[in-house]
Amino acid sequence: MTPVYAIANQKGGVGKTTTSVNLSASLGHLGKRVLLIDMDPQGNGTTGSGVDKNALENTVCEVLSQQTAIKDAIIKELPCGYDLLPANGDLTAADVYLINHPGSEKNLKNSLEKLENVYDVIIIDCPPALNMLTVNALAASDSVIIPMQCEYYALEGLSDLVGTIAKISKTVNPQLRVEGILRTMYDPRNTLTNEVSNQLHEYFGDRVYQTSIPRNVRLAEAPSYGLPALMFDRHSKGAIAYLGMAEELLRRTRRRSVTSNPYKPN
Repeated sequence: MTPVYAIANQKGGVGKTTTSVNLSASLGHLGKRVLLIDMDPQGNGTTGSGVDKNALENTVCEVLSQQTAIKDAIIKELPCGYDLLPANGDLTAADVYLINHPGSEKNLKNSLEKLENVYDVIIIDCPPALNMLTVNALAASDSVIIPMQCEYYALEGLSDLVGTIAKISKTVNPQLRVEGILRTMYDPRNTLTNEVSNQLHEYFGDRVYQTSIPRNVRLAEAPSYGLPALMFDRHSKGAIAYLGMAEELLRRTRRRSVTSNPYKPN
């Protein structure tokens, strides 16, 4: 089964799209076949991948509203090292469609089943809201990666998100779980950052990634050039951090695979 990770946080401005684009590029750089799905009507994951969101014939909108097969909407072999199921403002119409069609919370999941064994990893960039687009993303995912800043209010938002994941797990997707917490815009010199980081470790234990993503100018500049940081400046602290994050994610996946199969040799 291809692992599907939703990058989600109901709070905006925490680095969801930055994480989605750069994690996808880093996994591609490590030799994995990656599909990035942009589920945000703003289409920032699409433009950040070097694709003109205003010049698209088919997007995730048409896939969710069952007008187009998913294979016909995917943009393949982008220079940034992954395939993309793009989005633009039309995705708002898909949200309305999904609300008015009972049972449509699994439309994305049903489409992804047709891609089994095509990709090694699928990443979904979720919108910063709990709507039918987010529900579709979570219904189609195995687990959730939560990027968050180490701020007081971010903890409140995290609590709400964990509650949402629990509800989706009980009603739509029993296998859904929190994969990990990724600390973004991280500055270890800040006292509050360290206090919040310690609280995360206390409550979430090893689900907090050892890798943290620093504040980095090059990481912030890269989207305006339609490039992941790895292609914009591969020696920047941001690019190196996301490459480390990708390696840590793959290590966790391998370790979990070995643990779940006691007969598999190390």
